[in-house]
Amino acid sequence: MTRTILEQIKKTIINRLPEEVQVANVEFEGPEVVIYTKNPAVITNNGDLVRKIAKDMRKRIIIRSDKSVLLDQDKTIQKIHEIVPEDAGITNIEFDEVTCEVIIESHKPGLVIGKFGVTSREITKNTGWAPKILRTPPIKSGIIETIRNVNKNSNKERKEILQTLGARIHQGTKHDSDWARITSMGGFKEVGRSCMLLQTPNSRVMLDCGVNVAGSDNKSSFPYLNVPEFNLEDLDAVVISHAHLDHCGFVPFLYHYGYEGPIYCTTPTRDLMTLLHLDHIDIAHREDNPLPFTVKHVQKSLKHTITLDYEEVTDISPDIKLTFHNAGHIIGSAMSHMHIGDGDHNLVYTGDFKYERSRLLEPATSRFPRAETIIMESTYGGKEDVQPSRNSAEKELMKTIYKTVKRGGKVLLPVFAVGRAQELMIVLEEYMTQGLIEEVPIYIDGMIWEATAIHTARPEYLSKDLRDQIFHAGRNPFMSEPFNKVTNTNQREDIINSKGPCIILSTSGMLTGGNSLEYFKKLSDNNKNTLVFVGYQSEGSLGKRIQKGWKKIPLKEDGKTIVYYVKMEIKTISGFSGHSNRRQLMDYVRRLSVKPERIITCHGDPYKSVDLATSIHRSFKIETKTPLNLDATRIL
Repeated sequence: MTRTILEQIKKTIINRLPEEVQVANVEFEGPEVVIYTKNPAVITNNGDLVRKIAKDMRKRIIIRSDKSVLLDQDKTIQKIHEIVPEDAGITNIEFDEVTCEVIIESHKPGLVIGKFGVTSREITKNTGWAPKILRTPPIKSGIIETIRNVNKNSNKERKEILQTLGARIHQGTKHDSDWARITSMGGFKEVGRSCMLLQTPNSRVMLDCGVNVAGSDNKSSFPYLNVPEFNLEDLDAVVISHAHLDHCGFVPFLYHYGYEGPIYCTTPTRDLMTLLHLDHIDIAHREDNPLPFTVKHVQKSLKHTITLDYEEVTDISPDIKLTFHNAGHIIGSAMSHMHIGDGDHNLVYTGDFKYERSRLLEPATSRFPRAETIIMESTYGGKEDVQPSRNSAEKELMKTIYKTVKRGGKVLLPVFAVGRAQELMIVLEEYMTQGLIEEVPIYIDGMIWEATAIHTARPEYLSKDLRDQIFHAGRNPFMSEPFNKVTNTNQREDIINSKGPCIILSTSGMLTGGNSLEYFKKLSDNNKNTLVFVGYQSEGSLGKRIQKGWKKIPLKEDGKTIVYYVKMEIKTISGFSGHSNRRQLMDYVRRLSVKPERIITCHGDPYKSVDLATSIHRSFKIETKTPLNLDATRIL
């Protein structure tokens, strides 16, 4: 069946292409239809033609050179240096043999592209390789290097994975897409372990697969993968909204138990997800609480990961097309628009989102071509969840820092490595640079520096203002002098024992482990110091207990229970959250470009999920639902 469909597609494509195009082969590779040709320049010079064919056929069509016409890699490197102006500042050239791409990193990528793309087309014409042009990041990322090495060393395996996937996606539907339903497997009327299963007569797609990092046992930490609707062998795809562990932390487990299908996410999500998975495994190992998967399962998940840009429409199963849209929560966070059947139903899963411009990101998208059902977060969905403005939050933080520094204390900011840390780095750098607060050392500990490196490597996902500041004004706030990278235990001891004031940004954000917990232990009994919470503290976490006013904190260490006394000042500053507050959530529904038939709330405490759903129904006359975990909700 799949071969017949492929032959039909090949015939259609050949009939639409100019006669001089030498088509060597047409193959399915994952969601794409790939045309291998012996003279790719003829097609690349007629880019509008290929786009028109793709639009008419409703397929993603990629042009690649047949391997018989690819120039030797060493000669390709030499030819690239001959074609590209020296001022481009090429820093690295690598090859992806699966996609037949040559990856070129340079300080000035515009010069590699050339006016109207003339230089990049010249590279293809002379080498056969398709150039993928990236800006050289100012901070080197070890994780991105690891990902490249994994993919490079598994070229043949990845090719086979994509071909198998392509056959499954394009096999055609066996049944009419006359129903669809969502099974809640985690993250409904709770925050943590987000996971749900979208089912149609032809497809099974998992949306997020997270863990509850503050869970006390396996029952409360992991998704309900034992529901009768879920069968790993039937799963067509896993779609990840963003890289926080409560949305992606359990993905490697799927590969541990035999999943062989794809993961779809944005490129920054893939990078950060890998970073957080490896760190999660490392912390669990150090705390003698091993996870039910290992590094090799993280590597296996990488080989199966397909990255998509925003607004890129992609088939992910016989009857579902996926499009990602900016969610404004963290870099690469995405709202997932699922087009089911031949226009039968459209589902939007928001994941976590921020409907407000921040220093780091643009606000979440509210425009969709169609959306009959929307599944949206309700983290701050209660009536009382009205946060101060970002400007007010910044001023409150600076006031707290000023008071602590003046009395000679240290400010501990336990933060999530991704998003919140970078936002605070930008704020602190600006206030210090402008002389609005005293310049004191700022120590960056944990995964924050590597996460920041990933941000600088993916500037196209950052806000326009930040991109302009970095690339046109030539001022990169992440590279500022006050920032000091902490790399070892001795440095931490020196920071703790130093007499002068300082600011410490460290993970984890809820004090559930990591280096922020170690700083807390050493700094908690000094009333000169201040602990500032700027992010969500889930029930059961140490951060939540301290936030509630606990003054005695018992912690188990080496089989003993040690009590820590909290004498330091405790401060909670709202307004820095990457989540939308109650007003923004309601405003988001109000400003949607299409009015959905129903809205399902998730990712919130029971009261907040219900309160938001009730208010949406009352204000906009939209059907709302607040399922429990293990509920199945029909949407079509």
